[in-house]
Amino acid sequence: MKRLALYALAAVLGTDALVLAQPNVTSPVSAYSYEQRMGTQVPPGLTFLDETGKEVRLGDYFGNRPIILVIVQYRCRMLCTEVLNGLVEALRGMPGEPADQFEVLTISFDIREKPELATEKKSNYLEAYGRPHTAAGWHFLTGNQDAIDALTEATGFRYEYSPKQDIFAHPTGLVILTPHGRVSAYLDGIAFKPSELEERMAKAAAEGISPPTPAYHRVLLLCYDYDPSTGGYALNVMRAVRLGGIATVAVLASVIFLTWLRSRRDSRNSLMTAG
Repeated sequence: MKRLALYALAAVLGTDALVLAQPNVTSPVSAYSYEQRMGTQVPPGLTFLDETGKEVRLGDYFGNRPIILVIVQYRCRMLCTEVLNGLVEALRGMPGEPADQFEVLTISFDIREKPELATEKKSNYLEAYGRPHTAAGWHFLTGNQDAIDALTEATGFRYEYSPKQDIFAHPTGLVILTPHGRVSAYLDGIAFKPSELEERMAKAAAEGISPPTPAYHRVLLLCYDYDPSTGGYALNVMRAVRLGGIATVAVLASVIFLTWLRSRRDSRNSLMTAG
């Protein structure tokens, strides 16, 4: 229901970019969508710490299989959690598995997050996935600011921190990399069709580059009010809740109405046939 409400809210608002809206940030909301940088090489020499605390290079994961890159904040209980949950659901519906046909790199953009938290997250999501034998192909990394900046620059991941609220404004979605670490495709949102993800992964496996997602196909999850005192936007929680509730009711009402129409039409056809 929560995911349905989010998408219904996006549909009601009718906007054209994907962002996670957060309060007290000073840039226009469009600044927090992915800037799609198709074909860009992710620097293989960037170093991070894996969930065991071991220093690794991104290039250690390049060379053999395509990569699903997920840039999140581990402590985020809003859309970052929904992105990872959506990824788990998509992976369950795919025939391939991590460490077999592809790699999954989950990387925190928050420098305060350390390997201990990455270990916890890996354990939680492997349990949710239900395939513990794939642990060698799903990696949870943390890093320093220089490495994070270089990664987010290469992938077009734009974000901003609000010290007052201790939260980030940032985009959501997946970045698909070729085996050699070039940006092949983006999948926006918090839920991903297994067939679409599999298709993008197959193209990336052949070092192919997908076209950018057109703006009119993208979705904005927006809960901002413009704040003239800061020149930025602030989160209106009550408006978000109300709009989400209204949108959910509208979607459910539409389904019920269409079902009623279909039933009425079938009954009428049956009477005409009987006559």
